[in-house]
Amino acid sequence: MKETAIYIHIPFCDHKCIYCDFYSIVSYENVSSYLIALKKEINFFAEKYSAERKIISIFFGGGTPSFMEPEYIAEIILHLKKNFIVDDNAEITLETNPGTVNREKLLAFRKIGINRISIGIQSFDEDELKFLTRIHDSETAIKTVYDAADSGFDNISIDLIFNLPKQTKEIWRSNLKQAIQLPIKHISTYSLILEHGTILNKMVLDGKVKMQSEDYDADLYELTIDFLTQNGFDQYEVSNFARNGKECIHNNAYWHYKDYISFGTSAHSFVNGKRWWNYSALNFYNSAVESKRNAVVGEEVLSENEMLDEYVMLALRSKGLDLMELNNLFGGNWFEQNKNFLNQLEEENFLTSKNNLLSFTPKGYAICDEILIKLES
Repeated sequence: MKETAIYIHIPFCDHKCIYCDFYSIVSYENVSSYLIALKKEINFFAEKYSAERKIISIFFGGGTPSFMEPEYIAEIILHLKKNFIVDDNAEITLETNPGTVNREKLLAFRKIGINRISIGIQSFDEDELKFLTRIHDSETAIKTVYDAADSGFDNISIDLIFNLPKQTKEIWRSNLKQAIQLPIKHISTYSLILEHGTILNKMVLDGKVKMQSEDYDADLYELTIDFLTQNGFDQYEVSNFARNGKECIHNNAYWHYKDYISFGTSAHSFVNGKRWWNYSALNFYNSAVESKRNAVVGEEVLSENEMLDEYVMLALRSKGLDLMELNNLFGGNWFEQNKNFLNQLEEENFLTSKNNLLSFTPKGYAICDEILIKLES
């Protein structure tokens, strides 16, 4: 059985945050029609890909999936289980925003089979939350984590953002200190990035907001790695840290180059070396599924070199590149081509090599994108 992950995009949101570039809509007019379309799309791809596959994770992202009623999410889960072979121990994650759930609703989500909650807190600082235009305050964020724990979730993740305009190291360290005091097993930390088309991008272009420097961003990132690893969180990917045994199975499916099938608006899939993506706009998505049972707007079949590049990039961004596995999949040319550069990286403490595993050091993680560009395929 080929291990495969499934992603479901729920685009509905009550509010568009200034930094967000994910497809979301502040409207609930098409909630019912979207569910019908999702089921049809699931049917279509199940007919093509369900045989000999075992689903190891289901991830509901958005948008704000936790805005939906538990019955809505339950219907999708049941439909997936009818059409795919879902492992009994599959990780089923729901992205959740503070202010959209209470203990009763979290209990209902737990009852329908959600076993992992990912809470988009972003900051515990009130001024930062206002700047990011989040709908919650710090007290609500903390309460949401405890409500989730009280509802039976023992696998709770939170998201935090660093390098906000005017964010000091003291504020960021305070955010991290608050985080590790909570009953969580996983933390995702992201640097604030300007994305084209966002409200924040326009604010910067208009001179209303000034972003901090790349050097300062790197300082905050190294602070993050040092603080979290010293407090029991193992770094298993550039942005992700977990308590022992609580690495996100869905994240690892991406980083370990496993197949994943995604459903909904703007969803991207990758199966057997082929990648395809859906329409983003909800109306286009619904219409496409109605007419042809899928919403694919573009696709590509990766060459062996492209797959090699992606495999190396994903492995190095996570736990490390297993040279034996690389050799089995792609042959030994890559290592020979890059041997001198890899030795230089090791000498300068950007990379470590142990038991045929190449891994970035914290210093290497900080500039991993620059390093990856220089590697030859």
